[in-house]
Amino acid sequence: MSLKVELVKEVMTGLPQDVSESGRILDPIEPGTLWNTPPELENNGNLGKIPTVYVQETEPQLDVNKDSKRVLQRTPSFGKTVKFLLPPVTIDDNVPQEDEKQFYKAIEDVLKFRGYNFDELFSSDQWIDITDDRLLRKKILKPGFAETPRPGQEVTVAILGILENGSLVEKDPKLSFVLDDGDVIQALELGVRSMQLGEVSFLLTNGLYAFGLLGRDPDIPSDAPLMYKVILTHVRDKPSLGVLTTTDRITLANQKRECGNFHFEREEYRSAMHSYSQALSILILPTAEPLSSEEEEEIREHRIKCLNNLAAAQLKLHHYDDVINSCNAVLEMDTENAKALYRKGKVLSERGEYEEAMSVLKRALKLEPTTKAIHAELSKLVRRQKGQPEITKSPVRLKPKAHLKLRDDLNPLKRHSTKQRVTYKRLLIGAVAAALLSLLAMFILKLNR
Repeated sequence: MSLKVELVKEVMTGLPQDVSESGRILDPIEPGTLWNTPPELENNGNLGKIPTVYVQETEPQLDVNKDSKRVLQRTPSFGKTVKFLLPPVTIDDNVPQEDEKQFYKAIEDVLKFRGYNFDELFSSDQWIDITDDRLLRKKILKPGFAETPRPGQEVTVAILGILENGSLVEKDPKLSFVLDDGDVIQALELGVRSMQLGEVSFLLTNGLYAFGLLGRDPDIPSDAPLMYKVILTHVRDKPSLGVLTTTDRITLANQKRECGNFHFEREEYRSAMHSYSQALSILILPTAEPLSSEEEEEIREHRIKCLNNLAAAQLKLHHYDDVINSCNAVLEMDTENAKALYRKGKVLSERGEYEEAMSVLKRALKLEPTTKAIHAELSKLVRRQKGQPEITKSPVRLKPKAHLKLRDDLNPLKRHSTKQRVTYKRLLIGAVAAALLSLLAMFILKLNR
């Protein structure tokens, strides 16, 4: 059977032997305290003005029997947390792995003779409702033990997911994420929160709690229901930022930024803002921590990327004050950042502050003289100053390609699409051909003289 699967480097080995130790449930955290802004961080450097979300650092709770050296070890999720392998790699696997065979056999036992039809399962009394609308349900295959994980804790799950036609579209033996951080689809967020450590369950989700109307090109259609097999293998408090190295902070912040890019491409701008804000809070290092010049530069570059992306999401939602704050924070670190100047000038123009907008956009144009977006914004500004009506175009809404590999920094100034590259190549070929024809014509004219 030919299956579409996401390429993974590891083969699922089942429930780890140490699950009872590393999956220990720790003392509860007071609701609402995890992402509140500590007063000491409100005016920290350039980020004090930014409407962002900060992490309240707490000392990690350790088992008294553990070696104290384990405090400084990275959690098992590093390098595996929220992997956005975009675009998905499609392979023809004519020999399914053993875990896949068991997965399909378990599904056939549940579906009986219905074929791959999920409709009846959404109303079946043998499934448990996770949401009141009965669009997210689960069936327990193996009960777990201990308590269910709490929001803010880090979990590791093994997942396999199929469409209604039986196509395998999700496979990850060690997917780690922090509950309520918005790094995975809602079906997994809510489903895992209802599970106990060691539990094995089927999750059945409507497209509303999965990939929605946009789907996920090229393998998940619009509004497609999905069925997952989920094994909850680890539950732990997420690592305190205080014990992370600078390199690990940058790695974690990049994962959050990539998650924000994923949401941005899907036009989920509020979720994108949340992810970018988390990335920024991770990049705020304690003032006492010494950094090398290379580390300081790397932190600065990552902050600029996150702030620019945050401003792009804020602009989409017309949060103009926040856009100005984000752009100003970028410009304090890089006075010649064209993206920040462009977005700031755009907002000033929208507000009717034409003189300042003109000055800012001219600075952006000087840095990026060939960028069409800046020229278009300047033309719009001139028409506004003269009181002329704006030129409106019929909106052409293209479906976002969320599966495409995202750029390091969302950039409305330069769009290097495949179609554009093809167009430029054709123009170049046409120009060369025209020049050759011109030379040939001149040569013929000389012969005729």
